[in-house]
Amino acid sequence: MTLDQLQDLRHWHQRHADDRPLEGHLWNLVLTLWMFGLVGVPTAWLLSWHVAAASGLLLLFAPGAYVALRSRLHRGGWLRCDWITALR
Repeated sequence: MTLDQLQDLRHWHQRHADDRPLEGHLWNLVLTLWMFGLVGVPTAWLLSWHVAAASGLLLLFAPGAYVALRSRLHRGGWLRCDWITALR
């Protein structure tokens, strides 16, 4: 995901905060995990915490993985995801 896509999603969630509060909370959780990865990987690497660094590397892919999962579930008809159109 690009930073522009992240910003577009953030704006969509802000505009629809009253209609879809759970969507906004989930997206904030995903971004929080991503920030843990951004901050935690260099710190864990410097402290030689290899397991923490490896798990932090996985967190770096949290936004893209979340969007990919939601897109797949949307296309499969399992759930409706209105913010998918904000990415296109």
